[in-house]
Amino acid sequence: MRKPLVVANWKMNPSTLAKAKKLFNSIKEGIRKVRNVEIVICPPFLYLPQLVEFLYRCRKSQLNLGAQDCFWKEKGAFTGEISPLMLKNIGCQYVIIGHSERRRHFNETDEMINKKIKAALKAKLKPIFCVGETGEEREREETSKILKSQIENGLNKISKKEIKNIVIAYEPVWAIGTGKPCDPDEAMRMSLLIRKIIAQIYSRSISEALPTLYGGSVDSKNAAKYIKEARMNGLLVGGASLSSKEFIKILKAIS
Repeated sequence: MRKPLVVANWKMNPSTLAKAKKLFNSIKEGIRKVRNVEIVICPPFLYLPQLVEFLYRCRKSQLNLGAQDCFWKEKGAFTGEISPLMLKNIGCQYVIIGHSERRRHFNETDEMINKKIKAALKAKLKPIFCVGETGEEREREETSKILKSQIENGLNKISKKEIKNIVIAYEPVWAIGTGKPCDPDEAMRMSLLIRKIIAQIYSRSISEALPTLYGGSVDSKNAAKYIKEARMNGLLVGGASLSSKEFIKILKAIS
């Protein structure tokens, strides 16, 4: 049975390196009694070098580092960007790609996301590929169409061999940061829909093996429901991951 994968997306937090170290250390100490859960911490880029040192000192196999985004080139004249090769070189194992906030605030398209996924795979990083519908799209009953479009375009020309190194995170945009999480039954329907789309592109066996995560107002009260009832393979945790106590409670709830 696959271990649940829990990804902590710190977004543009915390405000200082000292706070980032304290949070990371609290999580590191808090997971001593957590078993059978793979954990990925995704801090802002500039904190990664310091946290990599922390990670190597403790060397816990269940704890990994990831980035919140990457560019689709290895190097070049792209001011302000970070390449997947740089992330891999510094010690990252994962990278979040296509998060709804990147789509909304930075106008990332499916084509751009596809390029980033390909670049991340080339650098031997595991992409956490985010998909999900907005509240308006949901009200118009376009969820299935939106997910199909995002997945087909995002995975364009990704081979059967490569897809095995990708994680898909379903994040209903209307639930992120709202305190109104998706109902577990609905989350399960979305998981099944995602697997159906993957099966149509690749195969049923690949769709069944593909890890799917849920993200959107996850906390310690609802975390276990998404694993046990919605049958998700893990969680993408935003705001709750900025409290070490709450994040550890989430991990213990599903371990």
